[in-house]
Amino acid sequence: MPEKVFHFFGEINCIPRPSKHEERMIEYLEQFGKSHGLETIVDPVGNVLIRKPATPGREGAPVITLQSHMDMVCDKLGDYEIDFLNDPIETYIDGEWLKARGTTLGADDGIGCAMELAILDSDDIEHGPLECLFTRDEETGLTGANNLQAGLLTGSMLLNLDSEDEGLFYVSCAGGKTTTATFAYEKVEAQAANADVAQWFFIKASVRGLTGGHSGDDIHKKRANAIKLLARFLYIEQKKMPLLLAQFNAGKLHNAIPREGEIVFAVPFVEKETVRADWNVFCSDVEEEYHVTEQSIQWNMESTEAEPVIPAEVAGRIMLVLQAVHAGVFSKVQDTFLGDITETSSNLASVLTDADHCTIVCSQRSSVMSNLTNMVNTVRSVFELAHADSIIHNDGYPAWKVNPNSHLRSVAQQCYRDLFNAEPTVIGIHAGLECGLFSERYPDLDMLSIGPTMRGVHSPDERLNIPSVDKVWQLILQILKSI
Repeated sequence: MPEKVFHFFGEINCIPRPSKHEERMIEYLEQFGKSHGLETIVDPVGNVLIRKPATPGREGAPVITLQSHMDMVCDKLGDYEIDFLNDPIETYIDGEWLKARGTTLGADDGIGCAMELAILDSDDIEHGPLECLFTRDEETGLTGANNLQAGLLTGSMLLNLDSEDEGLFYVSCAGGKTTTATFAYEKVEAQAANADVAQWFFIKASVRGLTGGHSGDDIHKKRANAIKLLARFLYIEQKKMPLLLAQFNAGKLHNAIPREGEIVFAVPFVEKETVRADWNVFCSDVEEEYHVTEQSIQWNMESTEAEPVIPAEVAGRIMLVLQAVHAGVFSKVQDTFLGDITETSSNLASVLTDADHCTIVCSQRSSVMSNLTNMVNTVRSVFELAHADSIIHNDGYPAWKVNPNSHLRSVAQQCYRDLFNAEPTVIGIHAGLECGLFSERYPDLDMLSIGPTMRGVHSPDERLNIPSVDKVWQLILQILKSI
């Protein structure tokens, strides 16, 4: 077992490193490199590059770049107390899995960083000239990779350590964009919103305990989306009776399938028992619909105090758009070289209502850039039909196209066969990897993405398979020796 890797992973998890708040991690890496007498560069955006000379006799080998990202997705169970800007991640071992108490584990991509540090720290590993690149803010903007300067890297091959399935060799990734739509309003009292109803009854409803997961890697696994569930119920009820919406809050991260959500709405007092009965039937139907993937759903409905509501016309448009906007797989790949994977998808990621705005965030992905544009336009058209006050797309990131003649992949495949007497699976991933951006600035860079097995990534259920770390560690060392 690579004890040094887990030593550095433990050190990393004592360093707060939420996306866009990686300053302490950057300082740690810079001090590490300099204390080891290695050339260490911190570029203007905060990426850290540490170079290590070849071991004796390997000076003529090609330069290899190892790469991982330093930030982590910070999510927690609702009742767990932690300050992600100051507190460490508490880990524990459960059988063959490493887990965190009440939070995301940070193995995405802390374990990749730990492997790089273990190699830089070691004096008994045979390798050619090495570059270890640690990028920042991969999870929420790909800021580090997006601003990586052309010419900084000297390697002809790059091994990305940000994948989540041991034995899978990723050779392409999806591109992506995020769409944010906003509906503006001024909240009013229920009676002013609809004076035809004599008395309004306010209800709070919630769903929790969903599996969630990564909005790219897990989008095809038929996991329930908390926003879509609550939107479905509201759509059904508003067709049967007058309904006013006061709050709709669900989801946190653009790249995670929402695990929980809560709504506050009002119906005529005479309909309160009808709504309760409909809720019970709806919950039962959904549990049957998702009986394989969602076995821990927690439903709640209760009366609540009256509060100002979103004007009926605006609320109606919001409820319609949440019912209509696509969430899930849109199409599968046609290139059989990559296997049966998702090509294009969209994730309905978050809804937030405050005093005067409702903000809806969706993320679109595709390994075919023309269909990414189509998916973005499909989502946008729904918001346009609903007359959203603003619709904004981020710059996004490009897809990484497969290189069928990759020398790095061929060497890695042979190393895997020699080590484990098995054949690795070569596949594309329906998630954004920084390799897509690297390929723009370094079009001739030969790249491969590998990593140990993780599950529940981007959620408090995130866990790292310990034996798979050992296998990936052995593979990396063999690749470095064989190139």
